[in-house]
Amino acid sequence: MYEGAIQDLIDELGRLPGVGPKSAQRIAFHVLSADPADVNRLATALRKVKELVRFCTTCFNVAESEQCRVCRDPRRTSEVLCVVEEPKDVVAIERTGEFRGRYHVLGGAINPLEGVGPDNLRIRELLLRLGTGEVHELILATDPNTEGEATATYLALMVKPMGIKVTRLASGLPVGGDLEYADEITLGRAFEGRRAV
Repeated sequence: MYEGAIQDLIDELGRLPGVGPKSAQRIAFHVLSADPADVNRLATALRKVKELVRFCTTCFNVAESEQCRVCRDPRRTSEVLCVVEEPKDVVAIERTGEFRGRYHVLGGAINPLEGVGPDNLRIRELLLRLGTGEVHELILATDPNTEGEATATYLALMVKPMGIKVTRLASGLPVGGDLEYADEITLGRAFEGRRAV
């Protein structure tokens, strides 16, 4: 539609996840009309993230040094390991303030339709960590969707022979939700995971 640099920017923005053609166009024109200092800060932040941020050598969370802040924290227990799909999941769990163990980031979930199998994830590294005998409980905190369930089931089958307790995050009805709007799977899980009061 446009020519030159503006079209190049729209095309690059359109490659970002969740950014469609219209959003890419709006962002591009916002950048075009923005103060040059704001645009320079954005460009600097983009360059810095590519130069400085890497994956933790232990858990594969994002880090600016060899290990992430969770793996460097001596107050965290090594006996409980929580498996998540992406670094953003670590942030979500950390916000609760409920978990004091360590993490392992798989880098995705098993998804045969997208060509993602167990070998494409950091499962081998997980099994090596579990082989040290330090971990007594493995919490499977993959997403409650088809891919996350397949990944959790696969991991449970791989880990059970090691004698490690394997648990799965509970799932069910959200606080403030209405029963009439819950899908059958969510409502079914809420019944399975019910507890005494």
